[in-house]
Amino acid sequence: MRTILKLIWTPLRWVLRLILALLILFEEWGWRWFGRVMGYVGRLPVLRVIERWIAGLPPYGALVMLVVPALLLLPVKILALWLIGKKKEAFLGISVILLAKVLGTAVVARIYQLIHPALMQLPWFAPLHERWLRWKNALLAWVRDSYVWRYARVLKRRVRRLWAAAMAK
Repeated sequence: MRTILKLIWTPLRWVLRLILALLILFEEWGWRWFGRVMGYVGRLPVLRVIERWIAGLPPYGALVMLVVPALLLLPVKILALWLIGKKKEAFLGISVILLAKVLGTAVVARIYQLIHPALMQLPWFAPLHERWLRWKNALLAWVRDSYVWRYARVLKRRVRRLWAAAMAK
């Protein structure tokens, strides 16, 4: 039995690492891009006041503020699951979940940018954050060193060159 588990565990671990790495890559891309977009949106006068208030929160208030968007989106996600369960409304339900994910990521990215200094004041948060970054960077380095990733980057460059050449004509 132990031998079977060892045989299954190695490929399963590889697949799990890959899935997790792809999710993190998507989040990283979305985090940066959405953070910038929400920064522009935050220039609106009403939102500027709210952002100043959020940025001035004490450390534990900032921690609570990080959880608020997830709690606010929970009923929306439950509604989406209900729509998916109705079968005729499955597409609408999936669309709602995807929209909630995108908007939730955008809002959390901006809030995190605003409260990061306050969170780093928590004695337990800074070491945890550093550990997370080391682990995440090692996982992403594993993906970026893979043959598939390197080949995809070569293909991406080729497509961009072909596109540029086609647009130049």
